[in-house]
Amino acid sequence: MQQRSLGNSGLTVSSIGLGLAALGRPGYINLGHEEDLEADYTVDAIEAQAHQVLDAAREAGVRYFDAARSYGRAEEFLSSWLQARNNQDLTVGSKWGYTYTADWGVQAEAHEIKEHSIDVLTKQIAQSRELFGDQLHLYQIHSGTLESGVLENQSVLEKLGELKNSGLKIGLSVSGTKQSEVIRKAVSTEVNGMPLFDTCQATWNILETSASEAHDAGVGIIIKEGLANGRLTSRNVCESFAAKRQVIESMASLYGNTIDALALEAVIAQPWVYTVLSGAASVDHLQSNSAAASIKIDEAAMSQLSALAETPDDYWATRSALAWN
Repeated sequence: MQQRSLGNSGLTVSSIGLGLAALGRPGYINLGHEEDLEADYTVDAIEAQAHQVLDAAREAGVRYFDAARSYGRAEEFLSSWLQARNNQDLTVGSKWGYTYTADWGVQAEAHEIKEHSIDVLTKQIAQSRELFGDQLHLYQIHSGTLESGVLENQSVLEKLGELKNSGLKIGLSVSGTKQSEVIRKAVSTEVNGMPLFDTCQATWNILETSASEAHDAGVGIIIKEGLANGRLTSRNVCESFAAKRQVIESMASLYGNTIDALALEAVIAQPWVYTVLSGAASVDHLQSNSAAASIKIDEAAMSQLSALAETPDDYWATRSALAWN
């Protein structure tokens, strides 16, 4: 798998990374998440499965791993795996700004609560550093938005500047219909006259292409939700998606691969993308996703896939309706 420098950050990432949103907790919105966990929701069982997927990812050439404080025990599972395997040649990123509140349940009134305050940042960076020590390389604002005001919160920005001066790289993730606006604001954000953000993590896939202008950002771009939370996999049997699925399946067949691998290669093919995160929660799906690294999609195929894009409003409305399972 190709290894790349992540923009000007000095960090090295693989063309496919692994995001642990579905590997650190019993409930998530990916289609078929319950199947992946085989409905065994004990902490020990999910940690063991997380380690198996992490092992498979490393064997496949994955060198970037992405967690968050709100992904249940994802940071703990990644930390215990790093220690057990003595993995030193990897790049680890995590995020702050949400607190996990599902009490290890599949269903919850609130799975996570968002707060972009200086108090939460101070608390969560301490927790992340306690687990990872100097193996934490990138720390990101989790789902920065214009409404949260985090990009105008001077105490938060100054603290992030201090963390950057201490050696951490600083990034943010974005979501929703205003991704591009947030990215534009973030890349112009400075602390003490210097650009603050080294990276940006955005949603981009063949259904949601509104963040395409991220290539102008001048930072290392990480793509999440390249499979649209499972909508771009064989698990999406929704009748309203049948026509689009037929196009993707036909093209995947031409390339001799799965639809999820084709969809991830469509992300990798964007010249401004440095790494795309697999959200796999099973070894089989991780291996299927990893096959994207061996596909080289051509312009004609990319043009056909681009025609499948939805409006941002439609895409994010569909995403918000996905069931936790």
